Amino acid sequence: MSDIRTAAVIGAGVIGAGWAARFVLNGIDVIVHDPHPEAERRTRDVLANAERSHARLTMAPSGRQGTLRFAPSIAEAVAQADFVQESAPEREDVKKALLAEIDARARPDVLVCSSTSGLLPNRLQMDMKYPDRFLVGHPFNPVYLLPLVELCGGKRTAADAITRAREFYNGIGMRPLVVRKEIDGFIADRLLEALWREALWLVHDDIATVEEIDDAIRFGAGLRWAFMGTFQLYRLAGGEDGMRHFMAQFGPALQLPWSKLTDVPELTDAFIDKIARQSDAQAGGAPLRDAERKRDDCLVAIMQALKAQDYAAGAVLAGYEEKLFAAAHEDAGAERETDPTQPLQLHTGRVLPEWVDYNNHMTESRYLQIFGDSSDALFHSIGIDGDYHASGFSYYTVETHIVHRREIAGLEPFYTTTQILDADPKRLHVFHRLHHGRSHDLLASAEQMLLHVDTRQSRACPARADIHERVIALRDAHVHLERPEQAGRHVGVMTAPEIAAP
Repeated sequence: MSDIRTAAVIGAGVIGAGWAARFVLNGIDVIVHDPHPEAERRTRDVLANAERSHARLTMAPSGRQGTLRFAPSIAEAVAQADFVQESAPEREDVKKALLAEIDARARPDVLVCSSTSGLLPNRLQMDMKYPDRFLVGHPFNPVYLLPLVELCGGKRTAADAITRAREFYNGIGMRPLVVRKEIDGFIADRLLEALWREALWLVHDDIATVEEIDDAIRFGAGLRWAFMGTFQLYRLAGGEDGMRHFMAQFGPALQLPWSKLTDVPELTDAFIDKIARQSDAQAGGAPLRDAERKRDDCLVAIMQALKAQDYAAGAVLAGYEEKLFAAAHEDAGAERETDPTQPLQLHTGRVLPEWVDYNNHMTESRYLQIFGDSSDALFHSIGIDGDYHASGFSYYTVETHIVHRREIAGLEPFYTTTQILDADPKRLHVFHRLHHGRSHDLLASAEQMLLHVDTRQSRACPARADIHERVIALRDAHVHLERPEQAGRHVGVMTAPEIAAP
């Protein structure tokens, strides 16, 4: 993603605005073109929601945000773009005309992706001079949170274009899914359409209201779908004999005539009014942006829970966070000439609103988080990266002693310094100090003992030779530093007279 600095978003409806927000949050400058008079206000509203959600989604430093501006024409929007995302209405004639103009105005090497939810890329690229750089990049709402993006090329799409698109989307925290064959509706929407057809019939025939149907999903299968797909779940339903037993037991039911998947109720005005009335009643008058924020908060909560399991969308989030941390550490190192003989300044940030208590002071758990992030920054600086973790090795904290000095309020900046007290092939003894970002006051300190661990055997082992050499070099560079007064302290115990003192 490093060569994509500027993206053009053509069409700023719900999906286009979501793309703009995801790009901006990942440090990409965005130029939007949409002739709707409310396009800029709506897009900035979506960006505000996205910023709010992103702050809750990950504690990794997000780095520089991209800029957002609006262009009066397609030509101006794509002229400087390194990537183009088209998100116009789902009309083939409209999209073909827009894509032909984009193709004529953008540099020939620039990827052009369409957000279409079902139109065939082979038809959309018909009028393009450079159809090899075009493919579908179909996201899901809200684009700035949900990681899935379906990639589908047409007959004239170059294989390299799909590879480049996959790498780009992966770099901004998404999970690309390449559709093997060009097909109407791709994969996810075909599945959603089947459920939608059955839901419409249930409302049409007065079997259930829209709220009851939604309850049937959100209190049941929807919870499972957050982490396992239908095939995985049905395999488990087959018990020890797995999918074969499930198919033998429930497969014959597929021949029963109760499904209406091949039919759809007529969308008469009366039927549409019925659905709209029930939907309005279900919403209970909640403003749109409030409902969006509730949706986003629930998604963040599920993704955070799945991250703790390193599974499904949570695994994607964990990988994205690791990239954010690595980029933040690299940027910090590039911007700062570090004197290795002094405590290392490797981690900076600000106190997020979610980190504070009723006094607007940062809560105790966040001090530990910051010191943990400081250790992660140290690990990155000595060469421990995702590949090292994947090989089965890492440092684990076995003891931490935090001393609190002063409070810090919400939104205030901070930085930490790290001093290496001692090290050997298996152990790393560090001392972190947390400072206010403006006053430089000492806020807290943390002494930590870490063990290098072979995670496959769950036992301590020597660090890799090159990692150990860097650790020893830092230890030797810090040997002249005064040992911190708090190092080696035990918890202070008050005597009886002190307790009784007024």
